Amino acid sequence: MSVTDDRALLSASWTATASVTDFTTGGGTPPETIPATDSGYDPGAITTTGTITATGTVVTLSNSPQTVVTGTSGVGDNTASWDPNVSIALPASAVGGTYTGTLTQSVA
Repeated sequence: MSVTDDRALLSASWTATASVTDFTTGGGTPPETIPATDSGYDPGAITTTGTITATGTVVTLSNSPQTVVTGTSGVGDNTASWDPNVSIALPASAVGGTYTGTLTQSVA
């Protein structure tokens, strides 16, 4: 993920969030669902250009946006980039199948 702040502000900040839907297969019955809260997000190393302090947070994901990276003390144009590790813990009750879900990342 990459955040490019071209606002050229003297004091800039931003917050990146991530959320995920439940993962489902088949008809989405309880044994065919992996809850969003069984997944995690680790932003890992963050590289920056320009002047910005970017701080990442390892979180347990959910259906609601969780703060994963904050940019503070930005001056002028700047960029922050990271390649997150998203993990999913399979419940013992999960049935075999192809599960799908949606990860949403946004910046404000």
